[in-house]
Amino acid sequence: MPADPMKTLHSVASPEEAVEKLTLLYDAAIEAQRHALEHFFATKIPPTAEERERFRYPELRVVYKATSLPPVKQRAYAKLQGPGSYATTITQPAFFRNYLLEQLRHLVRDYGVTLEVGVSRQEIPYPYVFERGDELGRGAHSAAELAQFFPTPLLASVGDEIADGIWDFHENVPRPLSLFDAARTDYSLRRLVHYTGSDWQSVQPWILLTNYHRYVDQFVRWAVSELADPESPFEKLILPGGITVEGGLSEDAVAELIGSSPWHRFQMPSYHLTRRDGHGVTLVNIGVGPSNAKNITDHLAVLRPHCWLMVGHCGGLRQSQTIGDYVLAHGYLRRDRILDNAVPPEIPIPALAEVQVALQEAAARVTGERGEELKRRLRTGTVVTYDDRNWELRWSQERRPINLSRAIAVDMESGTIAAQGYRLRVPYGTLLCVSDKPLHGEIKLPGAANAFYQRAVGEHLMIGLAALDILRDQRTSLHSRKLRSFDEPPFR
Repeated sequence: MPADPMKTLHSVASPEEAVEKLTLLYDAAIEAQRHALEHFFATKIPPTAEERERFRYPELRVVYKATSLPPVKQRAYAKLQGPGSYATTITQPAFFRNYLLEQLRHLVRDYGVTLEVGVSRQEIPYPYVFERGDELGRGAHSAAELAQFFPTPLLASVGDEIADGIWDFHENVPRPLSLFDAARTDYSLRRLVHYTGSDWQSVQPWILLTNYHRYVDQFVRWAVSELADPESPFEKLILPGGITVEGGLSEDAVAELIGSSPWHRFQMPSYHLTRRDGHGVTLVNIGVGPSNAKNITDHLAVLRPHCWLMVGHCGGLRQSQTIGDYVLAHGYLRRDRILDNAVPPEIPIPALAEVQVALQEAAARVTGERGEELKRRLRTGTVVTYDDRNWELRWSQERRPINLSRAIAVDMESGTIAAQGYRLRVPYGTLLCVSDKPLHGEIKLPGAANAFYQRAVGEHLMIGLAALDILRDQRTSLHSRKLRSFDEPPFR
C-alpha cells in the first residue's frame, strides 16, 4: 500500500513550493476542523478518530547533508550549525510567506539543503481555527464539552524552551528550525488581540513601545498628517477596535473615526500605520511596569519584528540633567526581577551599535543639534529598571548599586524590553526623556508637567520614528550576531 500522505513528509523542489504546500495543508486542516465544529454544533455528533487526524499543523523540515565545511557567512541568521535535520511546525503560512521564503532561500542557496513538507503530530487547538473567536460563542456547548472531542490548548506543549536554550537534544530527532513552533505562535497571536484590541495581522515589523498615552495622541496626529500627504509612503492607520483611517477623508470624518475607537477597553492598546511596502510602524502603549513590558514582548516576538524601541519617560539621576533631556541607554541595571530565571541579571545585555547610531543620528536630525550642543541634551549611559515605582522609599538600600552602576536614569520598562529583545532575538533600543529628577527635588508639578509634555513628547516621538526610518535600510546588519548563540535555530 502507498504511504499515508497525512503522515509522511515529502520533498519539495523550492522554497516557493514549500510555502505553497504548507499553505494548502494548513488551510485543509483548518477547514476540516471548522467543518467538524459546525457539524458538532448542529448535530452534537463528534468527529471520528480518522477525522481528528486531519486537525494537525503542517511541518517544515530542512535536511542538510554536508559534503564539505559549512560556508562562512556574515549574516546572523539562516545559518546551519552542522549536518542533520531541522524541523518546526507552521501556522498561518500565508501571513508568514515572505519571512519563510527569506529564510529558506538563504538555506537552499548557501547550503544546498533539501526541503520537506508534511503533516505533523501537533494538533491545532480548536480555539485557533476561527479568526475572531466569537464564532465559538454559541452558548449551547461549554468549553469542557468541546475539549472532550476537539484539541485544546495544552500549556505543556506551549513554551519558550527553544528560545531559552533548554530544549532537549535527542539522536535521530530533528533539531529546532525556529524559535517558536506553531502552537506557541498561535497562543501569542490570540493574546495580542486580547491585550492590544487589534487584529494581530495589523502589527507592523517596526515597533515603538511607550509608557504614556500622550505619545499615542502625538502618533495619531502625525499619522493623520502623513495620510493627508499624497507623497507619503503610508496607506492607513488602524486603531484599537479595528477602526481604520485612510487618506482622503475630511477632518470631521477622521475626528469621528478616532473618537469611536474603544482604546480604553484594552490593557495595551496598539496603533498601526501601514506602508505600501509592508514596512509600517506599530505603536503600543504598554502602560507602566516590567510585567506589562514582558507580557507584550513575549507575544510580539512570534511575529519576528525587525526592531522594537522603547520611547518613554524616565527619572534623571544626575544633577547636570534637565527635565526634557534625552537618555540613550547603552546599559541596564536590571532590578525588574521578572526575567531573573530566563536571563539572570549577571548576563550582560549588549547595546546594538546599529540601533545606538540610528537613535543618535535621528536625535540630531530632529533637534537640529550636533556635537557638543546635542551632548548637552542627549546623554548616553546606564538605565536602572525597577519593579517598584516607589524605589525612592528604599534609597538607603538602593544608593550603592545605583552608584556602582553609574546609572543616569531610572524607569520601569526599558531593562525588561532590552532583555526580552536579547532573549527573543529581536533588535532593541531605548531612548528616554527625563520627566523628573527624584534625587534632586525636581518633580512634575501640574503646570510644569503640561508645559514639559507639550514641548517634549512630540519631538521625542519624531526621534523614534526617524530612527526607524534609518534602520529600515539596514535590515541585514540590524539583526546582529550579538543576539545569536553558538547553538541557534537557523530561522531568524
